[in-house]
Formats: sequence, C-alpha cells, structure tokens
Amino acid sequence: MVVSGLATEVLEHLDDQLVSTRRLLGSVLAQGSAIRAQDVDGVLARVSDIKSEMGVRAGLEDSRRDLLIRSGQALGLNPAAVTLDAMCMLMDPHEAAAARERSGELRGLLAEIGREHAINRALMRQELSFLDHVLRLLGGEPQGAYTASEPPSTPNPGLRALDLQA
Repeated sequence: MVVSGLATEVLEHLDDQLVSTRRLLGSVLAQGSAIRAQDVDGVLARVSDIKSEMGVRAGLEDSRRDLLIRSGQALGLNPAAVTLDAMCMLMDPHEAAAARERSGELRGLLAEIGREHAINRALMRQELSFLDHVLRLLGGEPQGAYTASEPPSTPNPGLRALDLQA
C-alpha cells in the first residue's frame, strides 16, 4: 500500500537530516582543530555552533515524530514500533531504496560525529589535566604521589610564581 506524499516527506526529512548532520560534523571537526591549536575562542565558538545545530536537530526530531505517527496509523502500528523498513512498505520501491540509502549515509555521519566528539572530549580532558598540573605546581600543592602529610623531601624554591608579603 503506497501512501500518497509520504515518500516525498520522508525523503525531504532525510535530506534535511543529512544537511544538519553535515553541519554538525563540520563544527565538531573544527572544534577538534581549535582544541589542538589551543584556540580557546575557536573552541567556544564551535560550542556555540554545535548548540545552535542541536536546536535545529530538535526541530527535525519533531518532524520525524510526526512522520512516525502518520506511518504508524497507516500501518496499524504504535509509532514507537515504526522502522524505516516499515515506512518503506508505504513507498514505491524506487523511493524506498532512496530512503534506505539516505538513512545509511545518515547513520554513517552520526557514527563519525560520535567518534570525533569522543576524541574531542579526550583532548579536552588532556588539556585540562595539563592545566590542572601546572596550576598545582604554581600553587605549591601536592602532586598526586604526595599527600598533605607527605610533602616532597626537598622543596623546590624555583617553582614559586608569586612571593607576596602582607
């Protein structure tokens, strides 16, 4: 059973998802470059871009939900049980093949975003760990192997950042 107009809407929705996902991937990749370059302003700008794109994606999710509801009604299924394969039963074979192709590309892009985001998080942790280490050195705080009751055997006077007197 082919539902008039559904295939066009699904394909347009998948195209919109792909455009948004490519923008998101571009922002995540640019964020990784900014992290590697230690470009704080660039990192913050990309966070803003990512946040904006996530707002766009929330709107796309609303559209997706509407398509699932309509498809579920046509198929006699709960919208939560509707899959792309089930939706394809409501399309002609050519449109169904195009929808599957776009869906596969979308899954690949989302997986790439996930990988790059994980790398960015690891890089950020590494940078923050280094910053924490430097700040501890400057502050004269113990460095992991020593506790407050076990300071290093010889203090290093060359590591003072500020010598202040009241």
